[in-house]
Amino acid sequence: MRTIIIGGGVAGAAAALALRHIGVDVTVYEAYEDPAGDIGSFVSLASNGLRGLGVLGCLAQVQAAGVDIPRQRMWSAGGRLLGDVPRGRGSADTLHSVTLMRGRLVAALRDAAVIAGAQIVTGERAVAVTETADGVTAEFASGLRDSADLLVSADGIWSTVRAQLDPAAPRPEYAGLYAISGVSSMDVVEPGVFNMTFARNGAFIHLAADNGEVWWQAQIADPIEPDRNGVPDTEWLRRTARLYQDENVPSAVIAATTRLHPPVIFQALDPVATWHSDRTVLIGDAAHPVGAGQGASMAIEDALAIAAALLTEPTVANALKAYDAQRRPRIVKLLDAAEDNRGIKKAGPVKRRMQDLLMRMFLPLFYEKATAWLYSHEPAQLRATGRP
Repeated sequence: MRTIIIGGGVAGAAAALALRHIGVDVTVYEAYEDPAGDIGSFVSLASNGLRGLGVLGCLAQVQAAGVDIPRQRMWSAGGRLLGDVPRGRGSADTLHSVTLMRGRLVAALRDAAVIAGAQIVTGERAVAVTETADGVTAEFASGLRDSADLLVSADGIWSTVRAQLDPAAPRPEYAGLYAISGVSSMDVVEPGVFNMTFARNGAFIHLAADNGEVWWQAQIADPIEPDRNGVPDTEWLRRTARLYQDENVPSAVIAATTRLHPPVIFQALDPVATWHSDRTVLIGDAAHPVGAGQGASMAIEDALAIAAALLTEPTVANALKAYDAQRRPRIVKLLDAAEDNRGIKKAGPVKRRMQDLLMRMFLPLFYEKATAWLYSHEPAQLRATGRP
């Protein structure tokens, strides 16, 4: 069996590795070059995503590339502690959340996929997909064409394949948030803690990394989508510092900034009704941009679910139906949580004060019970006999 994967980010690279574990011939087509160094900002993997990496055999590599984060603390705009909870796990789970630069996660997954026998072709942007009863063909902007038994679309929230699979599929829209991320030099931040301040102009995240660095991200609530073209880093930093000048800790972290990452515009996507046809399937953000710190973990879960379905179902079409049935209820539940999460970050002064009060009561009493369904998830297992 042969598979084409469109997109070589977290979802595409994880899918390539999962499919190689069951002996599928895989070629990944990625529009951009391989990541080198710390491209982009940081991402987090919760315990459910890390268990998936364990199945794929690259957990240790990812842990070594990131920062171990066992705790999460939530703070009010005035600096009051709202809650201190396990980060991305249950309290009894010894597998701690890991935060790392996105480029390093993608590089680790791609390296593992290539070692397992996948082929990764960069610089090729898919423009069309044609499906027949016998297979599926992808066409690329360069004029290249390739055919396979299955096409996995992992080309992100602006997926080209999604629109071809269903012309009526929703399109991304600005979610009312944008993020400015950076690296600061300071040694006063406690290691192992993911700090989130619900500030006046949007959530502010910071954590201690290695070598005295602090990674931070300001998720700024603004109904107007900002123009990213031609705005220098100095201006982004000045704007961000002004927005957080009334919060002591965020202000100090921003003032110690040594470099910025490119700004990120948060996009929302209405639920995607069609995830698959008989030969084509959407995974990761192409199917369901979930946010809530679970994007990478859900992509890894998707990859394993596709491979497991192909192992157990008699045809590709049946496997894709089984994948949809198995994944959709979990994703729908998470999408509801993600929407609530965005609402908290965009709250105005009155609503924010009410939320602070509710969080101080909710977090110590109910947080772990409310998130157990998410973090305790066991990933699909792949038969050892199916490995190449």
